Amino acid sequence: MAAIARSGVDVNAPNSLDEVTAIRPVGRVAAPIRERVANTLRRAILDFDLEPGHRLVERELIEQLGISRATLREALRDLVSEGLVTVLPQRGAVVAAPDWEEARDVYEIRAVLESLLLRRFVQRADGALIASLERAIDRLDADTSRAGDVREILAAKAQFYEVLQDGAGSPALRQLLSELNGRVQRLRATSLSAPGRPEQMVAELRAVVASVVRGDEDAAAQLSAAHVRRAAAAVGAALRHSADDERGPLRGGRGQARGLVGLMQMRGDGEGVGDDADAGATTDQG
Repeated sequence: MAAIARSGVDVNAPNSLDEVTAIRPVGRVAAPIRERVANTLRRAILDFDLEPGHRLVERELIEQLGISRATLREALRDLVSEGLVTVLPQRGAVVAAPDWEEARDVYEIRAVLESLLLRRFVQRADGALIASLERAIDRLDADTSRAGDVREILAAKAQFYEVLQDGAGSPALRQLLSELNGRVQRLRATSLSAPGRPEQMVAELRAVVASVVRGDEDAAAQLSAAHVRRAAAAVGAALRHSADDERGPLRGGRGQARGLVGLMQMRGDGEGVGDDADAGATTDQG
């Protein structure tokens, strides 16, 4: 999983989607097509089927997803706003790579939100939800002990937090955490790639659960914040190390995420940007 921990955009990243099995044509159902396209690409990015630095070539995406150019542009605009896609001059849209400056802000926000989430869980969760939380940490421990794919650990951790959100009973917290989830998911993968970090993560969350079982909301909130800050330290070390090893002009990060609208004047390999009504959001034509 070394590629997951990298902070820079790999100029040698694949430009073809032929081997990305998660990208399939989008059928016609009731949900807005733009939303379904965004969901398809979002899941491919979060599952690392599309890795940091992967070019999102418009022509290939249109063919593989079976959608219009306008729909693709709208979906990519959503992913840019979520920090999952960035746009590089003369290169176009690529899967964004983690950036330490942004990651630090994300983790500070996480620490605050998840501390409050733990307080609400202790205040509101019943015995059945507390038992579900104990089962969730057991599953996370088991998946981590098997030393399996990082994606399995991420799925188990996502289930753990889903139980926390159910027990907290706060739609506002659920929405805020959901909006942050894309950035958090990729950073978790970076954190968990550090040697020994998965086992430390389980131990930290077991301490949180023990506080919940005791009904100690102060301890649960404090331990949750401490867990997030330790994860941030692991991410920071990984990203700074990668930055030292791979400095170059094609780094991901907020400075280069200018939005798809900035590419409306660009040309690809022989194909110019048309004058569509929504041509203000386009990608490299490949």
